[in-house]
Amino acid sequence: MELERSTKAFTKKKSSHHLTKIITSILLLLLILILIQSQASPFNTPSTSASWAFFNKWKGLAFNTTDGLAFAENSNSLISKLQDSVTFFPLKDLRFAKNAMEGNTWFMSSLNDTRGANEAEYLYFPSEMSKGRLLCIKGNDMKEGTRNSYALAWPEALPDTAKLMEGLTFVSDTYYDYVNLWHGLCAMAPFVSWSINNNCPRPTRWVLFHWGELRSKMGSWLQHLMEANFGAVKIEGLEEGDRIYCFEKAVVMRHNEGSMGKEKKLQVSDLLRCKARRFCGIYPSGKGKEVNERGEPIIKLTLLMRRGSRSFKNATAVIDIFARECAKVEGCTLRVAESEDLNFCDQVRVMTHTDIVASPHGAQLTNMLFMDRNSSVMEFFPKGWLELAGIGQYAHHWMADQSGMNHQGSWWEPLGKKECPSPQQDLECFNFYKDGKVGHNETHFAEWARIVLNQVKARKMEDAIKSYIDKPLPHSTACAC
Repeated sequence: MELERSTKAFTKKKSSHHLTKIITSILLLLLILILIQSQASPFNTPSTSASWAFFNKWKGLAFNTTDGLAFAENSNSLISKLQDSVTFFPLKDLRFAKNAMEGNTWFMSSLNDTRGANEAEYLYFPSEMSKGRLLCIKGNDMKEGTRNSYALAWPEALPDTAKLMEGLTFVSDTYYDYVNLWHGLCAMAPFVSWSINNNCPRPTRWVLFHWGELRSKMGSWLQHLMEANFGAVKIEGLEEGDRIYCFEKAVVMRHNEGSMGKEKKLQVSDLLRCKARRFCGIYPSGKGKEVNERGEPIIKLTLLMRRGSRSFKNATAVIDIFARECAKVEGCTLRVAESEDLNFCDQVRVMTHTDIVASPHGAQLTNMLFMDRNSSVMEFFPKGWLELAGIGQYAHHWMADQSGMNHQGSWWEPLGKKECPSPQQDLECFNFYKDGKVGHNETHFAEWARIVLNQVKARKMEDAIKSYIDKPLPHSTACAC
């Protein structure tokens, strides 16, 4: 009888021990599966917070045995060590402060971009690149990027003081700024491209940096353009400077649009044009096929003027020249607009109904984005730009190429004798001329306007003939995203 009781006790103990081993094995398997999931493709990964809650639920059910409690203690100890091992590095790496444009980057310098042929370079978190870890950012300094920092952390082991920012976050660092139309568009275009490639997700928030320094806003024009494409734009201020912010999903762009190919840039431009027109309630059906009562194609010429720097010295004389040449071409209409007087949708509307824009060099020319493909651009510069400005003066040539426009050339006011205080120092000399006003040459302007007007008229007549075939335009599905 005593042997029987002993045997039963032994069997019970053995069974209990066996059950504990099974439960522990299941927990280990679940933990492994969760970690594998956290490293899976960013577009198919389930919520890490949900996975962790599921794990905790099973841990709570199983840790009622002595072995289970030991396992829990070890697990918590491991998580604590992972939390303590999170290491922050400066967002701005001073080692690359002088050669950031030569293959390196000072923003999150320890990480390598995901690259695709003719696509924008980007970082995605969590992903295989980050080994399933999330991006965390600390600091909100607006004057020194080295005071702001970043780190990678496992979603199951975020630092104790971290705030998890749910949803998708777009993080940008730019060499220039988010206020100037041209610079801002160059920084935002890669996000539009990435969105097109990944079923058009919309960000929950934006985090903006310039040389690692936090920025709290975009320019009004740029914000409206992003709202037209992505919906509401929430710019995260990271108000608590010492608080750690970790992002459930994050896309980081830090090279502007440099690596994007021409076809991708055209695709982005087509989408932004279409979205901006819809945003502003502009539906130009039949545009490009307008004719007057005599059957001549209508050509809409816009002088997009500026005030202050790089405005025309004698705007009245320039307007008279273009008005005379326009009057000589059947179907030509002239509009004069001041960019400073136009809100975002006014600019979209004016440029939607423009075939030729003539304007001094400046950010307002970025509005060519809203013209139909194959529209024409004429650009004017003050003295000193041709000789001293470098390649930056061709920004709107590039803009025209990537948005499908015809840049019809530029006119530079002749420099003559250098009048700058330091004629031997090109940079100082350029700064002297940079914001000067633009003169005019009546003979040159008249001939140039006549040539461009006739070219546009011939193209529109040819398009009118082709329109009988009624083939869809190559960018007619631009708003599909």
